[in-house]
Amino acid sequence: MNNNCTITIFLDTRREKANGKYPVKLRVFTQHPRIQKLYPTKYDLSKIEFERTWNTQRPRNEDKSTKLELQAILSRAQSIAKDLPTFSFEIFEKKLSMRKGDEANVAFLYQESIEKLRKRGQIGTSNNYAFAKRSLEIFQNDGRSHAFGKLSLIDINKDWLEDYEIFMRKRGKSSTTISMYLRTFRTIYNEAIEAGSIPRDYYPFGKSKYQPPSATKVKKALSKEDMKTLWLSEPSTPEQIKAKDFWFLSYLLNGMNFKDIANLKYKDIQIDKIVFIRAKTIKTSKTNIKPITVYLHEDAFTIINKYGSQEKKPDSYVFDIIKPGSDPISKNSSIKNFIKYVNQHIKKLCIANGLSGEVSTYWARHTFATLAIRKGATLEFIQESLGHGHLKTTQGYFAGFDNEAKKEFAMDIMNFK
Repeated sequence: MNNNCTITIFLDTRREKANGKYPVKLRVFTQHPRIQKLYPTKYDLSKIEFERTWNTQRPRNEDKSTKLELQAILSRAQSIAKDLPTFSFEIFEKKLSMRKGDEANVAFLYQESIEKLRKRGQIGTSNNYAFAKRSLEIFQNDGRSHAFGKLSLIDINKDWLEDYEIFMRKRGKSSTTISMYLRTFRTIYNEAIEAGSIPRDYYPFGKSKYQPPSATKVKKALSKEDMKTLWLSEPSTPEQIKAKDFWFLSYLLNGMNFKDIANLKYKDIQIDKIVFIRAKTIKTSKTNIKPITVYLHEDAFTIINKYGSQEKKPDSYVFDIIKPGSDPISKNSSIKNFIKYVNQHIKKLCIANGLSGEVSTYWARHTFATLAIRKGATLEFIQESLGHGHLKTTQGYFAGFDNEAKKEFAMDIMNFK
């Protein structure tokens, strides 16, 4: 038993039920700090029934099964507490609510993470976990020894992960997708280790073990000349006009993510600048949340005034992308639909003007970073502008400059004469 924790079977006599009985509960008490919590069982007993069932060495035959089940409940709770390196009510309650085997069951742990993320409003991340879970399920059910529903963390080793990667590549999945899915699995595995559900010795990732593939570095930036072409392009439909305006707004706002554009409120606009906190930062950081400041170019002002809502109250959204009062799922759906709308029409505009048909909203962010670095901006400046928590994330934007940039540098190398 954990020295800081005492667990007993307890008759809660604070409120008598209509039948004259009281709920039998599991009582968990910690000394430091002094906290008591009660957890329900399925049993209700009168004071006399509780005495002759629980507080006697030899219960009557009709009471024996009840006592055995209560002893099993107590024994399991004590075992959970004993296995915790440091007692935590949160982890204890999580384990107590699980069925036998759930604490290391891959399907259960994924579903638990998905539901937890949804409750927190992290809909996009929860969707990534759902896609990863489905991918692992398809692989495991493709002729392997047992079904995904019975797959345990203990079953996952280096060979299993390598087979999964091969399976995914045969299905045409990129290194980026494989890496993204396996990062969710690695997070779930680490949380299970922290909760004491599985020994660290089983951990299949790391040096001399399995290492997920590196995400594919794909160029997602337009050149200076391409940007001029896109800026001077003549959209052929109202949808292309709007898509072009919002794409350039993202670029003008230092590569602002479209989710953050959708979440902008009028209180974020301060005369000649926007000061905001990234939605991603709010979800992932508990401390050191740093606001991002973006000074407004006159073209950014023009686009904001063109599409800004009429009601300019401080807490009103600047753009009519998210409906006021929307729940997290509705907000996520509205943002995704708007991004899909912009992507659909910016691609058509780009193709019509001889540019890449792969251009998307994310290219505006990468293009800002790439052109800024070419103009002499430091990585630290780019990091702050993009709102990255780590410089390594910013460095990932630059998989290397293209030949055009190298040629430009070579031609300009003696430009000090």
